[in-house]
Amino acid sequence: MSAARSDSSGRFWLRCLLGLVIVALLVGGTLAYQLFLFLRMPGDYPPREVEVTVTPGMSFSALARELAAEGVITSEKKFVFYARYKKMTNIKSGRFRVNTGWSPAKVLDQLVNGLPYLERVTIPEGLAWWETGRRLEQAGLVRFEDFEKVIHDPAFLRHWGIPFPSAEGFLFPDTYLIGRPLELNEASARSVAGRMVDTFWRRTAGLWPEGKRPGPGKAGLVRDRVRLASIVEKETAVPNERARVAGVYANRLQAGMRLQADPTVIYGLGPSFSGPIRRSQLNDAGNPYNTYQKNGLPPGPICSPGLASLAAAFAPEQHKFLYFVAVGDGSHTFSTNLRDHNSAVDLYRQNVRRGQNPPAAPRGQGS
Repeated sequence: MSAARSDSSGRFWLRCLLGLVIVALLVGGTLAYQLFLFLRMPGDYPPREVEVTVTPGMSFSALARELAAEGVITSEKKFVFYARYKKMTNIKSGRFRVNTGWSPAKVLDQLVNGLPYLERVTIPEGLAWWETGRRLEQAGLVRFEDFEKVIHDPAFLRHWGIPFPSAEGFLFPDTYLIGRPLELNEASARSVAGRMVDTFWRRTAGLWPEGKRPGPGKAGLVRDRVRLASIVEKETAVPNERARVAGVYANRLQAGMRLQADPTVIYGLGPSFSGPIRRSQLNDAGNPYNTYQKNGLPPGPICSPGLASLAAAFAPEQHKFLYFVAVGDGSHTFSTNLRDHNSAVDLYRQNVRRGQNPPAAPRGQGS
């Protein structure tokens, strides 16, 4: 009897164990199948792009909750389980672009191995610093007031070897890919402005003596070249005229003539200028950038010039021209004397009256 009871008891426990194994297999299989479906199931439909912000110290569970709330994934718990299974919970801070049409595996790979989203912002040649600041602000990369403070900060200017009271002229025009800061403040503005100035020095290295950024002893050279280049940039957009325009101003400086460049006057009037330029503004001796009233180059650059205008400032064309006036198609007529220049101006005005040329823009009058 004892042996029979023992044998019956053994079979009972064996059946229990077998039952537990079957239950475990069923549960495991169900979970595995659910995970299988989850990994192949996109989030919300129709697919849409979502920006996800990962802040420093953010937990993976908190990130998963945000992804589920945005419809990027269908299950927060399954996503966390899968990430832990793959040992991919070490997330980087930044802003990431993901899509609700992606699989959870692709979403996870983007957040762990992908690069933070980069904003593309284009800064054209010839913008004043306040125009550059507004563009950067519109792209969500800086606050204008932070940018303004940074580019006038003596420590910033000293660090980057800028011999002016602002970084005007050194905010290099280019197309930039920049990660949008998690917080817009002075530090983030300093980073963006520093990136632009660093680009200036790298892109212009071949123009400077010894092929590199000049030291403090060459500050005078830097001041002269960047100021002249900024005027050339504003005076003409025609590539083959840049060196010629630079030569006009080089000749005027050598002859002791005033530059009489409209763009310098306009810059001194500041962001509020809306044009056209008036005679009273040309006669205003209180404007420090008024090269109709002041001798020599203006006190600072009037925009950030491109590489071509900087190259022209380093190698002005050798000629005897002292004047130039806009033709109406973007190009200019150059003259060696005032009589010929006045004739060119009269001809231009006659063409305007006949409707053959559009009215000239303030830039490019040359005298």
